[in-house]
Amino acid sequence: MQNKKSWLVSLTLAVVVIAMFGLSHTAARADNPAQATYKANCASCHGPNGKGETAAGKAMKVKDLTSADVQKMTDAELTDTIANGKGGMPAYKALTPDQVKDLVAYIQGFAKKK
Repeated sequence: MQNKKSWLVSLTLAVVVIAMFGLSHTAARADNPAQATYKANCASCHGPNGKGETAAGKAMKVKDLTSADVQKMTDAELTDTIANGKGGMPAYKALTPDQVKDLVAYIQGFAKKK
């Protein structure tokens, strides 16, 4: 009987820990939807810091999003590039206008993180 209680307590504790991690992870994504959108669509090439230092980014010679060339782009230019693609970058037509707007602001924030 003691082994059964111990097993049940361990199982309950594991479920609570997993649930807490899941909720905190979901809350973090909900707090910064632009970051979640960036991670899902951009980070595989541009990297988590925007510098393009991933294997895919280096192979495709993607733009460093922290560079002066990218950071001086207007909101309209960045929006157009994200929505319609440019060079080797694909168009992200599935993103909503609000997601694109938030992504533009997120990319512009890389200049502050240099």
